[in-house]
Amino acid sequence: MRDGWDPRALPPLAGRTVVVTGGNAGIGYFISEQLAGAGARVVIAARSAEKAGIAISSIRERVPDASLAHVRLDLTSLASVREAAEEIAAFRPLHALVNNAGLVVASRRRQLTADGSELTVGGNFLGHFALTTLLFPALAEGGRVVGMGSDSTLMVRLDADDLWSERRYRPFRAYAFSKHAVQGFHLELARRIAAVGDPRMSLLAHPGWATNSYASRRPGITDRDPVGGRVFEAATGWVGQGKDRGAWPAVRAVADPDAENGMYFGPSRRLAGAPVLTTPVASSADPAFGAALWADAEQRTGIRFPV
Repeated sequence: MRDGWDPRALPPLAGRTVVVTGGNAGIGYFISEQLAGAGARVVIAARSAEKAGIAISSIRERVPDASLAHVRLDLTSLASVREAAEEIAAFRPLHALVNNAGLVVASRRRQLTADGSELTVGGNFLGHFALTTLLFPALAEGGRVVGMGSDSTLMVRLDADDLWSERRYRPFRAYAFSKHAVQGFHLELARRIAAVGDPRMSLLAHPGWATNSYASRRPGITDRDPVGGRVFEAATGWVGQGKDRGAWPAVRAVADPDAENGMYFGPSRRLAGAPVLTTPVASSADPAFGAALWADAEQRTGIRFPV
């Protein structure tokens, strides 16, 4: 890997199409803005057309010639995922799919997706599994799938037998489990791609502790948090970085020409810093967990992955 990667000087991405789930807010917004600034066509896949419109207007204020589109996507509904995948596939070939969207603050009580799975793991992982499965044939040769991992996997030990919180539910536990699943899926995908000699890649990135309070101001985007959230971020965000910098690891996973299948990028100082190679927690990287997770996801979605 080349040292000294500069996230402020991305290589030209003209002619490439990148899909960013949740690209209308938070870290996803800044991923979209930064990739559009390097010339990529960015497809923002998100539930709210209104918020996507605000994000597109904001990006165009900074990148007047940006090529942007919105596709409605609700990751907690497999029907919505199927509809979105069909619409997104029309933009083929896709050069990257950034599986960024997700619930960060889980519900106090266990809730279910439209298809009956625990909501946090269902939305953060299972919806992305289905979307990736459906879009994989549209991914260009050498294209990349980038998952958003989390340091929460270091704080909550994985209980693979209770991934869906059927025995015990705690909000942060469910969130961490969802990120164990995201990491396990993308690492299993990397192994399967390598095993068949497919030139496409599966990578991971995590943002560290990234807040809107310490991000570059984007009206209508970085100021949407509830008052309580803003106070919390202002009080704690100094140990991390803004969401604009939290986007850097994912942007590197998309744009670095030297990136390789299975790599995981994160901030150099764990919570903040330039994007560098990092290592996932061992339980997420366990091939046995990855294989079992994959089989369960195919059963729950009714969709078989083409590798």
